[in-house]
Amino acid sequence: MHSFAKFIQIPGKGRNGMRSLTRQEAYEAMAMIADGDVEPEQLGAFLMLMRVKEETAEEVAGFTQALRERIAIPRSDTRPAIDWAAYAGKKRHLPWFLLAALLLGRNGYPVLMHGLSRDDERIYVPEALEYLGLVTADSLQDAQRQCNEIGFAYLPIEALSPRTAELIAMRDLFGLRPPLNTVARMLNPLAAPLSLMGVFHPNFSGIHQQALAMLEQPRALVVKGEGGEFERIPDRKAELFGVHDGLESHAQWPTLLAPGKQVKPELLELSHLRAVWEGRETDDYGERAVTGTLAMVIFALGLEKEPETAHALAQNWWAERGENIPEQRHG
Repeated sequence: MHSFAKFIQIPGKGRNGMRSLTRQEAYEAMAMIADGDVEPEQLGAFLMLMRVKEETAEEVAGFTQALRERIAIPRSDTRPAIDWAAYAGKKRHLPWFLLAALLLGRNGYPVLMHGLSRDDERIYVPEALEYLGLVTADSLQDAQRQCNEIGFAYLPIEALSPRTAELIAMRDLFGLRPPLNTVARMLNPLAAPLSLMGVFHPNFSGIHQQALAMLEQPRALVVKGEGGEFERIPDRKAELFGVHDGLESHAQWPTLLAPGKQVKPELLELSHLRAVWEGRETDDYGERAVTGTLAMVIFALGLEKEPETAHALAQNWWAERGENIPEQRHG
């Protein structure tokens, strides 16, 4: 019997015989997958069984550990303050969260953002960066350089972990989301002390939170964000699932705008995103999304301990952002 077969049997023994993998089993299974020690049929069966069962926090932690160990990390004395997962894309609203990330870098908290792009109707980070005069990093080393120079870098999952990207792409083959979308958000390749991630389905918040605690992430924050990204939805209460030195926390923040009065823009124009960033145009929803997102990060960093003071600092940073977009310097 093939050595990987036992990992298929665990979730595949039927309603009464199946169980979840332990963290160690998940680690061993993903290590074999990452190293190419499985047959294509086995990989498909395993991923779909995991999709039907839905992954546990232990499984996510084990999968993540195996993939992290296979990322080549450049030697460097510096690391970003924040690891920011951006895998969902935006369909209803512009990617306002990106402006919050740039503001963090400007104020001394460098951000490494990583994610993916798909050929669909959504707006993904690389397209928005182009409108803002910035470029996508092509390697971890390049991302480190950008973080040092402008306080922000975006790295596609294909450059961060090609094997993870291949596994995520199997969604196109199966028509279902494999558990690698969750795992990719956890990779934090440069060991940033704060990890941020958004989810679309609220029931995944606790799984992310628990897995981050198991992975001994010093600080983390998971929220149900707009479109599944880490972005505050101004006209909804925010549920914050945090991790701080191994302890899990939960907080609820009140709405920033009256519920039900916001209208989805008919057309998402990235030129408007840049115009608001430069102060040439205003956008009540967008600016509250930026400052609301920024306030959550300020809170997660421990810079402020209350929502009100976190929002006040975020609004100050937004007001003082200046008129010039940070320019990309090429090395």
